Amino acid sequence: MSVESAASTAKISAALGSLGQGSVVSEVAERLLAFFTSGDIAPGTRLPAERTLAASLGVGRSAVREALAALEILGIVVVRPGSGTYLRDGVSELLPRTLSWGLMLGAPRTRELVELRSGLEVQAAQLAAERITDEALGRMRDNLDTMARTLDDLGAFVEADAAFHREIAGASGNQVLQELLQSIRSLLRIWVDRALTDEGHAAAALKEHAKIYEALAARDAVAVTATMRSHMQTASRRLLAGYDAAQ
Repeated sequence: MSVESAASTAKISAALGSLGQGSVVSEVAERLLAFFTSGDIAPGTRLPAERTLAASLGVGRSAVREALAALEILGIVVVRPGSGTYLRDGVSELLPRTLSWGLMLGAPRTRELVELRSGLEVQAAQLAAERITDEALGRMRDNLDTMARTLDDLGAFVEADAAFHREIAGASGNQVLQELLQSIRSLLRIWVDRALTDEGHAAAALKEHAKIYEALAARDAVAVTATMRSHMQTASRRLLAGYDAAQ
């Protein structure tokens, strides 16, 4: 490690300070985020190793690893295999104030974010019922097929699930709605990944998605609204259960 790099590592570790006993992933992410957007660390700086950050903050390496994963999803840091984790350029421009919600500020706002996502997903589905194309329906059918094949591979299942919802948002024809949903999904991603904990949950989610698909294929706005609202209620319960278990 160069002298300059070693100095940066020492500066970051000293500036972060330790967290109190019992601190959780969201607090680690909040502390890192506040420091990374403070202007005290130059864009492109390589961050200290997980074990160094964990020691500085007084937490386990797993908490640091999950916090960095969340910040990578938000575009704050970038992981370069074989090299390390780096602060992205232009972080202050990438992160408007609202992106400090959700993961960063704990349960009340995370729950509000889940509630907002549910409403937006229903609205997107309602618009898609009027505007969806046969091509988009074909891609959604492919997503459902992938979900059916990956009930025992929850990582792949979650990816197909997310692709299914992106198709609906795209079919809404509303770019602002689509971008809002994508931002919210990014903030909630780490908890979405935890929401499906076994094949039973995945199988239930698959059935819910199949009903949404059938309603969209029929261009039945009433059925689309009912099926998406029902799905978001159960999906939100699963997501918040995963969040609560981590606290």
